[in-house]
Amino acid sequence: MSRQTKSALGRGLEALITMDDLNTGGSSSINEVELSKIEANPDQPRSVFDQEALEELAASIKSLGLVQPITLREIEPERYQIISGERRYRASKLAGLASLPAYIRKASDENIMEMALIENIQREDLNAIEIALAFQTLIDTHSLTQEKLSERIGKKRATIANFLRVLKLPAEIQMGLKDKKIDMGHAKSLLSLEDPSMQLMVYEQILKYGFSVRRTEEIVRELNEGGTTVAEKPVAISGEKKKTPAEFDLLKKHLASFLGVKVSLSCNEKGAGKIGIAFANEAELERIVRFFDSLKNN
Repeated sequence: MSRQTKSALGRGLEALITMDDLNTGGSSSINEVELSKIEANPDQPRSVFDQEALEELAASIKSLGLVQPITLREIEPERYQIISGERRYRASKLAGLASLPAYIRKASDENIMEMALIENIQREDLNAIEIALAFQTLIDTHSLTQEKLSERIGKKRATIANFLRVLKLPAEIQMGLKDKKIDMGHAKSLLSLEDPSMQLMVYEQILKYGFSVRRTEEIVRELNEGGTTVAEKPVAISGEKKKTPAEFDLLKKHLASFLGVKVSLSCNEKGAGKIGIAFANEAELERIVRFFDSLKNN
């Protein structure tokens, strides 16, 4: 990447919009544009807008006005499409404004999504799934390699690759990532499990017990070291189908990983058995008891 491009990435969207390699131009003066003449960009990478946050912003706009102009492009005489600032546009509508301040830019269709993506990433407005889908769309639309996309948006190729990988996770986990029930660290750990059913099992435990990314990494590592194959069923606490010895062994390791101590498990042919929990001292015993107390209180 050229020194000019790196410098522009550090200054934000306004610097990017004036770069020659994005084929943009036009006046940088602020215009007052009627809201009725503005439309959203259908390819906007951001798809989730928190209603409560929008209402808070609308209240601020009612009191102070719109402090930061949005950025538009003219798609036909007196008709404009949003390049960046859709959240401010929506909040302005809620606030009952008839017009708002905006920069008017000239930009080709192929650059609009790229600009919106960069602007939202720099403001950290996108969730991980929105970023991943936007990356994939840019790659597919413009026939880019991950390396070329890295150069254009100023993100490391490894970062782009990690985001694209989350699109391989089961839909339920992708929704959890989108809704910020888990973060990218959890998702990257789950990707280390090849079996989607195992990914879902660990995901459900993350939600139930609030495991940190580090704890999730430990659980995934223990499951992988246990030699679990793709053909095996996910381990559950209860179930009608009789478990195999390998599944009992995995269940034992899974329980031990929750408690952080050694666990023994014995079971007869009818399915009845005992679980033994080892502890090294009174402090460890108290920690285990507090753990079970926390489950009772949830």
